[in-house]
Amino acid sequence: MSLSEMVSEMKKAGLVISGAVAGVMLSFGLSAFADDAAKQALPIAELNKLSQTFDVIKNNYVDPVKDDKLLEDAITGMVKELDPHSEYYNEKDLGQFKEDISGKFSGIGAEVQAGKGAILVVAPIEDTPAYKAGILAGDSIVKIDDAPVANLSGLSAGISKLRGKEGTPVKLTIVRQGESKPLVFNIIRAVIQSQSVKAKMIEPGYAWIRITSFQDPTLKEFVEQAQKMYAQGDVKGIVLDLRNNPGGSLPVSIGVASAFLPQNVTVVSAKGRIDSANRVYKNEPSSYATQGFQSDALKGLPAGMKNVPVVVLINGASASASEVVSGALQDNKRATIMGIQSFGKGSVQTLFPLDSQGKTAVKITIARYYTPSGKSIQARGVIPDVAVDENADGRNPLYTREADIQNHLSNDSGVAEEKPQDIWDKWIKQEDDPDAAAKKDAKPKKFGDDDDFMLQQAIKQLKGLPVQKAKDTTAK
Repeated sequence: MSLSEMVSEMKKAGLVISGAVAGVMLSFGLSAFADDAAKQALPIAELNKLSQTFDVIKNNYVDPVKDDKLLEDAITGMVKELDPHSEYYNEKDLGQFKEDISGKFSGIGAEVQAGKGAILVVAPIEDTPAYKAGILAGDSIVKIDDAPVANLSGLSAGISKLRGKEGTPVKLTIVRQGESKPLVFNIIRAVIQSQSVKAKMIEPGYAWIRITSFQDPTLKEFVEQAQKMYAQGDVKGIVLDLRNNPGGSLPVSIGVASAFLPQNVTVVSAKGRIDSANRVYKNEPSSYATQGFQSDALKGLPAGMKNVPVVVLINGASASASEVVSGALQDNKRATIMGIQSFGKGSVQTLFPLDSQGKTAVKITIARYYTPSGKSIQARGVIPDVAVDENADGRNPLYTREADIQNHLSNDSGVAEEKPQDIWDKWIKQEDDPDAAAKKDAKPKKFGDDDDFMLQQAIKQLKGLPVQKAKDTTAK
């Protein structure tokens, strides 16, 4: 089946990519037991309908259905309909979620976005089985071990199939821009120990610090890498690389932004229905404390970080916590934001346990967040100060953004939302890539390599040299 035929069939079935990403988590610890949340009168009549439906299915459905499956499916559907980033976690899913936070698990090694009908690869993690096999950012996984992703219940189910015991195989069927038919990859799973911060001196005086996600250890790693950069000599400029960073912990992202900001300035604010969700976060230790690090995690940060010129690199897969950092540094005029308009996820999630042992939980959106100037990036994204293409020839990956997701939250700050795009039609139009054959067996590009075009432009910006700006500078 060709790509066009597959896309046509998926569109007929109503299957579209949705962009649920790692997001912004207010806390990775479980919130107060759900019974202690703000209490309101229960809608008895509606709950009676739910009870009656349960009774009808239990006693009349053609095949027996277990009670726990019926109830879990009901909870899953209830939460999933709220917005793309709210989700129910059973015991297995919750354990998997905690693995994500720790940054260590067994699987293929790729950041992915949730979807109906396809799982979109945000980026393969460097030096993992997915990366070595040739999986690319923008690839769309349509089958896992011959099971159509369209038939899975959601991202958690898809990730469960991608993960597995170290050394076991998994077969992926991929739809890729520039390929006329699906590609098949046979990958051997491995233990993935994700290092969320990488750094090196691009040339004397100019440091590159890349953050791939905002996990529990990230802030400690960030400080350590900054110290290493400054130990190599005078630092004249820093490129903070947040490309393909899907988000993570809100406190950790506040800490990264705080590393560059002067004292007593606003990093981000949040507004929701419950009192605990309403807060202005300033760059102080209490705002970036985590369960694993309660003291000042930025202690020991090189003093020069507060004044050194900074360029922040973003693209269409920079989401949520990445947008907190880039929005804070942009509004406080502390850095030049360069690259491609970001994903546009301006909401905050937290976990609420559903049992006293904390074995199951719901992750729900409790607030929208706002940049220091009071703007929401929800369904809009951070607009770069300097628009730069990912490649010198002006060809950029096609990114699914928050505005493309069905049932996404609205932007309530007066900022115009993006118009939804038909990603499938765009893929078909770009199907004939003249360089596709050459690219097929090419070594995947690494951020930070000598041929990293966007990074080259960032260094030029820091030096005050002319930058090759994007061919199309219109915000999309």
